[in-house]
Amino acid sequence: MAETCLHITNGNNLTDYLRELDFEEEILTWQEILCEGPTIPAINSSEFFDIRAKFLKDNYDIEVNNDELQNELSKLDNIENYTEINLWFEYDLFCHINLLGVINLLHQREISKPLYLICSGRVEGEKNLKGLSELNPEELKNHYENKVLLSDKDKDFAVALWRTYCGKDHNIFRPYILKDSSFKYMSNCLKAHLERFPNQKNGLSVLEENILKIINKNNVKSTHHLLGYSLNYQGYYGFGDTQLKRIIQGLSIFYDETPKGLMLNRKGHFAILKQHNFASELNNSLTYGGINRLHFQFNSDLNKLVKTNLHVN
Repeated sequence: MAETCLHITNGNNLTDYLRELDFEEEILTWQEILCEGPTIPAINSSEFFDIRAKFLKDNYDIEVNNDELQNELSKLDNIENYTEINLWFEYDLFCHINLLGVINLLHQREISKPLYLICSGRVEGEKNLKGLSELNPEELKNHYENKVLLSDKDKDFAVALWRTYCGKDHNIFRPYILKDSSFKYMSNCLKAHLERFPNQKNGLSVLEENILKIINKNNVKSTHHLLGYSLNYQGYYGFGDTQLKRIIQGLSIFYDETPKGLMLNRKGHFAILKQHNFASELNNSLTYGGINRLHFQFNSDLNKLVKTNLHVN
């Protein structure tokens, strides 16, 4: 391991794991939920962090410790001390939007050190995709040894995607789904992003609909039990407990809590059969980057976002 590299990790769990494995170089821990809430292109600005702090407080009651944040970011102030930067991020949408943010932060600070990506996902011999902290020490070190150098084309790709995410037309993502890059899970994440807008037929995202299908197909004892299912069967989203609890609570109009467990009610069955659009009733007005999710719906036949009737020019 090069003694002058800087590691940027996707959270405290991985930072602690790397320390346990005797990674002694400087580590910048990135802790954000950029896949939710408003963002602006200028990530290297006080305005950006003010916007994010307000969102985290209002929606998750998270108080951003500004001193701690600035201490982490200050590790970029003496970038001349490092010969390379290693980006540790996972295969899912949660991590990939954060990854785009970090690459753009480095770009806007005009940091031109070699960037290497260590991205977990498929592991030989394993059925399920795995996060970095789920890898055993040998697997993690193997990922590190096979890290991928990002080209200028890759960086330009990430810059374009970030600008699109912060913009008003997320259909611009569609051609990028087909583009080759060193981000081998990016196509899956972009598809997953478009499908988390309300479906035009039932007003639910793919993830919300799948949670209702879990209730319908399984003997789910409680919302806590449902949370466990949802964590394990969410595909490329990578959401944590807090995010999924909010989604499950928002879906409470579709199920009843009975002595035998959770049961879909009439609305729940209508939703999974796509017999009614419940977007306005759910009223989930969360912002994704530059747009409010209620302003668009996903047309599965056209495989694109369309403006909702209330927001057509």
